[in-house]
Amino acid sequence: MSKYTDYQFKPFLRDAISRLGFIEPTPIQKEMIPLILKGSKAIGQAHTGTGKSHSFLIPIVERMEIDTEQLQAVITAPTRELATQLFTELNKLTEGTEIRSALLIGGTDKQRTIGKLKSAPHVVVGTPGRIRDMADNGALGVHTASILVIDEADLAFDMGFIEDIDQFAARMPANLEMYVFSATIPEKLKPFLAKYMDSPVHIQIGKRKPLTEGMHYSLVPVRSMDRKKKLLQVLNGINPYLAIVFTNTKQHADEIADYLSGHGIKAGRIHGDLTPRERTRMMKQVRDLEFQYIVATDLAARGIDIPGVSHVINYELPEDLEFFIHRVGRTARAGLEGIAITLYEPSEDDKIVQIEKLGIPFIHEDIKNGEWQEVKERHARKRRVKETDDLDRKAASYVRKPDKVKPGYKKKMAREMESFKKRERRLKRKK
Repeated sequence: MSKYTDYQFKPFLRDAISRLGFIEPTPIQKEMIPLILKGSKAIGQAHTGTGKSHSFLIPIVERMEIDTEQLQAVITAPTRELATQLFTELNKLTEGTEIRSALLIGGTDKQRTIGKLKSAPHVVVGTPGRIRDMADNGALGVHTASILVIDEADLAFDMGFIEDIDQFAARMPANLEMYVFSATIPEKLKPFLAKYMDSPVHIQIGKRKPLTEGMHYSLVPVRSMDRKKKLLQVLNGINPYLAIVFTNTKQHADEIADYLSGHGIKAGRIHGDLTPRERTRMMKQVRDLEFQYIVATDLAARGIDIPGVSHVINYELPEDLEFFIHRVGRTARAGLEGIAITLYEPSEDDKIVQIEKLGIPFIHEDIKNGEWQEVKERHARKRRVKETDDLDRKAASYVRKPDKVKPGYKKKMAREMESFKKRERRLKRKK
C-alpha cells in the first residue's frame, strides 16, 4: 500500500489517521501493518523516529472487537514515559469509539488501578512490572489476550524486565501473537524470543542513519578550568531551541541543575530519583517549552522521547560508550540539524579515541570571549614530536660518519643533517 487511503480500515480509524495527518506509511509501517493484520508473528527492527509505534498501534486498533468484553492486546514499554506516550497515541486512534484502554505504570495508585480494571479493557499499555503485578493479583486477565507487543525490547532486556514479561506471557494463550520492536536484537534476548516465536518474520528497516548526517560534533577541552565553569561558558555561547546536558549520575544532574540555577539559567532535570509525579510534571513542562535547558542522566538518552532537541552537551563522557551514540541521537532528527558538544580532559583521551572509532568526526573547538574558535587538535603536539623524531632518524641514516675523520667533522655532519631536514620539510609543505 502506497497511501493510507489504500487500506480498508474501519471508518473511525481512517478518520483518526486523517486527523493525525498521515498520508503515506513509513517503511516500517508498510511492512508491519499487513503482518499484524494477518496475525503473523514478527520482529520489527528499526531505530527511533521511523514511525514504529503506529506500525503496531494502527493494526491493533483495527483488530479490536468492541463487542468482546475481555482483554485482547497487551503492549509493553520499558519506561513510564514511553508507555504514557504510546497510550496517548493509542487514545488519538480510538477517540470517539467504545474501545476501552488502560495505562498500567508504576508510581500510580494501585487500588485505583485495580478498580479501573474491573471493567475489562480491550487493550492495555504499560510497564512490564506493573502489568505483571496486575496479572499476579488477578486484576488483569491476560489469559484472554492473544496479542503481545514488546516495544524497545533491547532496552527492556537491559533494564531487567524480560523476566516480568516472561511471567505474564506464559499465562497468555498458546497461540499468542508476539510482536517485538527493537533497535537491536541482543544475543542474550534470542532464547526468550525463541520460546514464544516460532520462525517469526524479521523486518529490518535500514540501518542507523549515518552519525555524521546533519550533525556537528564539537570537542571542547576543559584544561585547567573547573568543569562546571566550562559548561557555563559553553551554555552562554549557544542559543539552543532545547539543549540536554548529560551527566553520568543522578547526584551530578542535581548538582549541575542547581549550579546553573545559581547562575541565572533555569534548567529542568530528568533522572531516576524523581517521583512519578515530578517526572510527569517535568515532562509536561519540557513539552510546553518552559525550559531551554535540561540536565539529565542516560535515562533520557533512550527511555524518554523529547522532541525539538537542537543541542546535546556531554558534561561527562558516559561509562558505556555506546550511550554516547544514544545521547547524540537525541538531536538532528526528522531531517533537522543538531550540535553535540563534548567536554573532555587529557586523562580521557583513550575514551575519545574509542568514540572516534565509532565514526564520530570531532572538530576541536573552544569558546574564547564568547566566540567559538577552532583550536589545535589534541594530538597535534604528539604528532609534531613524532614527526621530529622520525626526521631526526631519517637524517641520521642519510648523513653517515666518514671513514677517515678530520677535525670539525661533527659540525660538518650536523650542518648536512640540518640541510637534509630543511629539504624534507620543504618537500612536505609542497605536497
